[in-house]
Amino acid sequence: MRATVLENPRLNRRSVLALGSVGAMLLATTALPLRALADGAAAPAAPQQFSFDTLTAEMRDLAALPYAAPTVTPSFLDDLKYDDYRLIRFRPDRARWAEDDSFFRLQAFSMGWLFKEPVLLFEVSGDQATPMPISTDDFEYLNDLATRIPEHAEMPGVAGFRLHHPLNRPDVWDELAAFLGASYFRALGRGNAYGLSARGLGINTGLSQAEEFPRFSRFYIERPGAFRETITVHATLESPSVTGAYRFVITPGAETVMEVTARLFFRTDVEQLGVAPLTSMFLFSQQNRHQFDDYRPNVHDSDGLRIVRADGDILWRPLNNPVRLAGSYFAEENPRSFGLHQRDRDFVNYQDPSAHYELRPSLDVEPIGDWGRGTVRLFEIPTDLEINDNIVAFWIPEAPVKAGESREFSYRLRWGNLPHDDGDGRAYVAETRSGVGGVSGVEATAGIRKFVIDFRGGLLAALGEDAKVEAVTSVTGGQIMTQILSPVPQTNTWRLVVDVAAEPGATVELAAHVAGFGRKLTEQWLYQWVVA
Repeated sequence: MRATVLENPRLNRRSVLALGSVGAMLLATTALPLRALADGAAAPAAPQQFSFDTLTAEMRDLAALPYAAPTVTPSFLDDLKYDDYRLIRFRPDRARWAEDDSFFRLQAFSMGWLFKEPVLLFEVSGDQATPMPISTDDFEYLNDLATRIPEHAEMPGVAGFRLHHPLNRPDVWDELAAFLGASYFRALGRGNAYGLSARGLGINTGLSQAEEFPRFSRFYIERPGAFRETITVHATLESPSVTGAYRFVITPGAETVMEVTARLFFRTDVEQLGVAPLTSMFLFSQQNRHQFDDYRPNVHDSDGLRIVRADGDILWRPLNNPVRLAGSYFAEENPRSFGLHQRDRDFVNYQDPSAHYELRPSLDVEPIGDWGRGTVRLFEIPTDLEINDNIVAFWIPEAPVKAGESREFSYRLRWGNLPHDDGDGRAYVAETRSGVGGVSGVEATAGIRKFVIDFRGGLLAALGEDAKVEAVTSVTGGQIMTQILSPVPQTNTWRLVVDVAAEPGATVELAAHVAGFGRKLTEQWLYQWVVA
């Protein structure tokens, strides 16, 4: 189909690159399915017996075989560049299940540009899976691209797919979730705009050796029944080190919930297994805005890592854009949740009517079952551009992974405007600011930095300045010079101001909370100051 417009409004460089810090992340390898022909031929059209257990058995058997990279069949898609790719859009009238009484519709992403390797789609009805053919008739090619694309040509596969649902209005089919690139996927709660992403698995993220990017190579989507409120997606995952069978049960709403089951089978030892990885972008906020000459007060998809520990204690770690690569480790046993949050929901604090950072969803991982001991790792990468995803968080199991082993993880993903507290009376960290240390109006002392933490809500909000409360602070790698805790009536917060001294090149770990009346009155604020 021929049309003339400037570009695809659904696709821009930021939205695609948000699925990985660099394009290489999107080119992770995979093998073709066992039932497909080795030279890239299309999957058979006949229905196949299907269940999550049979898919699990297939991936277990595949893990016993040597990894074989797929053969990519040359096609007319090979020459598409970025400027071409953004001129391709799926035709809404070709969306799958549009004719049914379904609350879900499916649209595919075309192969091309970075997306060279085919992803295969299957529709599951009952216990039968049937290939979902996609052709050039399903897409609209804008401007002169239409003259270079053959009509009625069957695609060797797709790059991924997205699901639509009347999330915000009953008469509008909003985009709900998208699976695109390696094992990346994103989703929205009501009123959200796309921001951070999740991944199926991380292998050796942030280590000295090269990271491995497992890839979803096939998706089996259960045909949604009439007026059903959930949809189930199954996926195969493969890389040189691992194969896996995944199941996503997706329930849209104010918070869109995905219940995930991941069954993993390892071909090789894995130095660091990253379970339920989350990927986001943090450029600057109030604590590092001085590094950027930008009219906007804040630029980030997420502003903090939130961990709810097994005993209900809450950790809040504001994100940072460090001067060098930085990693933080939080040892936990069966945490209730961990996730990357966007707490600041006020447009005034972003001033970006195009990006709408105030609408980006928060995302929590809630383990299901016994995850035992492990570590939440936060990895922060320096960047000077907001198109780069530079924040990664994931769970590392304590037990090392050996070749021939299998692991199963179940967890719940919550996407949306998640609450700041759990209703237990703790105040939350409303803002973190920093600047040169010392007394205002006096020449700054080298090597001292001031941190200002505002706590809001909870029982603390009802207390006056004469309340018997105290700041409990600690530091490693530096020295606390002064600290002051006092209420700020103008903002209905309590403010903790801490001056910290450190040597050049030091990595300083800070922790603080407010206590009183025999209990913690706030969540615990944590911060890593990487001194230039």
